Amino acid sequence: MAGRYKIFLGMAAGAGKTYRMLQEGHAEADLGRDVAIGLVVTHGRADIERLVEGLAVVPRRRLHYRDTTLEEMDLPAVLRRRPELCLIDELAHTNAPGIEHAKRYEDIADVLAADIDVFSTLNVQHLESLNDAVHELTGVRVRETVPDSVLSGADEVVLVDLTPEALVQRLREGKIYPASRVPAALNGFFKVENLQALREVALRQVAEEVEAKRLVPDDLALREERLFGSAPAKPIAERLLALAKLSASSERVVRRAWRSSQRLGAELDILVVRDPGAQPSAAEREQLENLRRIASMLGAYLVVEQSDDLVDAAARVARQRGTTYIFMGAPSGRRGFGRLTEPVASRLVRALPEVDVRLVAERRASG
Repeated sequence: MAGRYKIFLGMAAGAGKTYRMLQEGHAEADLGRDVAIGLVVTHGRADIERLVEGLAVVPRRRLHYRDTTLEEMDLPAVLRRRPELCLIDELAHTNAPGIEHAKRYEDIADVLAADIDVFSTLNVQHLESLNDAVHELTGVRVRETVPDSVLSGADEVVLVDLTPEALVQRLREGKIYPASRVPAALNGFFKVENLQALREVALRQVAEEVEAKRLVPDDLALREERLFGSAPAKPIAERLLALAKLSASSERVVRRAWRSSQRLGAELDILVVRDPGAQPSAAEREQLENLRRIASMLGAYLVVEQSDDLVDAAARVARQRGTTYIFMGAPSGRRGFGRLTEPVASRLVRALPEVDVRLVAERRASG
């Protein structure tokens, strides 16, 4: 039996996620539950440090890496301690090399599997499928991401909301970063327009999570059976196919397709078509590995085909996989003899008349 998982989601650092998590941890302890802190990052904030007091703390482990001493959550010690509820901050954190897991969300999965409840915190920009959207909105490419399934798999998601103006004021008062980092933050990630956009993203994300969990299919089928006297016919399942080139721009196509697949309750396949007569360059091999990583994080299926005709390969894979939607990047301006050939999207529509083809626009980051 797995523990219950609650995630406190916010738009940015300093929104109050850790504070809220600790408050609720104290409330659980006041009810008589055994609560322990697996790891809380205070960043020297006095209000957070005061809330840590009075709760049991599992000591961190120290590791030496490249002449630096690092501190990480001691996963084996947490599992030996076996509290009823464990508070684990910053679930998108990347662990130091040499411990059980590369990412903290993987540590949390082990804690949950041991039938220990977990409270944790997350900023919305760390969701893998939002990586491109956050880059476009803020001009900042977030490097630490987590699979969206981490959030959707939580038993409860609590939005910790704060107005952008209040968050900026907290930053100016030194409640988020040291004074030396404030000017750069105000001119970068913490611009009010960036925070407004991230707040909207966080609100929308929680709304989508609530809607997705409002009616699970079995509940809906049971209600319809009670109303109409027989089980309803199962709808035809949707399945999406994202056409990806071995270039960074394709990552946006994949993430956009995945977001759509979640709204449709559909599976996502990613297709890469390689020229059978050409050896991939080092950059192309690296991009293929990036696509494998993204596919793994999103729970999508990566298919690599060799063909000298993208449309033929895509049509064949679409028929094999039962594709109902195809997502592809919008074509760039065509020049010379290229203007005389039929566009790929038009050929796909002709080859697969029963499949919708959608073009994903190329967008630039703001700022």
